[in-house]
Amino acid sequence: MSQASRAAAASEAVRPPGEVGLAEFLARAEARLPREPPGPCDPTSNPRGDHSLDPEGKAVAPPGPHRRAAVLVPVVPRHDSLFVLLTKRSPHLRDHSGQIAFPGGKIDPHDETPLHAALREAEEEIGLARERVRPLGYLDPYLSATGFLVSPVVGLVDPTAPLAPNPSEVAEIFEVPLALLTDPSRYELNALVWKGQLRHYYAIPFGERMIWGLTAGILHNLHQRLCV
Repeated sequence: MSQASRAAAASEAVRPPGEVGLAEFLARAEARLPREPPGPCDPTSNPRGDHSLDPEGKAVAPPGPHRRAAVLVPVVPRHDSLFVLLTKRSPHLRDHSGQIAFPGGKIDPHDETPLHAALREAEEEIGLARERVRPLGYLDPYLSATGFLVSPVVGLVDPTAPLAPNPSEVAEIFEVPLALLTDPSRYELNALVWKGQLRHYYAIPFGERMIWGLTAGILHNLHQRLCV
């Protein structure tokens, strides 16, 4: 075993219970994440979304046709730990203002794949150059309550990559330890009435911030796919 391999093994050995190191995270991503984007959703299927969280199973998926979108789930290695980069949307936006989100948005006709859309949006929103992202694969599509079928792309981000939030879209960029986001005790299952329907959703308190809705749902899927 080389000196670098011994150092990596030692780093993995001293990690707190439940925390995943970079080497293990990359190995799990290689084994568990598809490299090809998900195909168009079968209109008769019931894709994963907040509607699937109803404990009584009464909620139904938002009807189609669903609008296609993609987000980047940016994982940043720092100081022998992993972090997930998130944004706070600008307060003046018409939709979801002030909410916690991943970089991403609608898939445009010229986007070759959801990966291209996610990288383009990340560059536009937070100035993250696409060559500073190593794509690792796709999580399950997630159907939002507003009818967007979102393809999440997990990417390993160069920790030295410069970031510059676009103030018209992003108010703040911050990072959350992956270990916190993969702790199932951190997830709260809440409910509210939205457009006359009872909507269930995950929420993750993080200091003064609340990560909830689609973002928390995708993070829960990340936990299930890579950290269980």
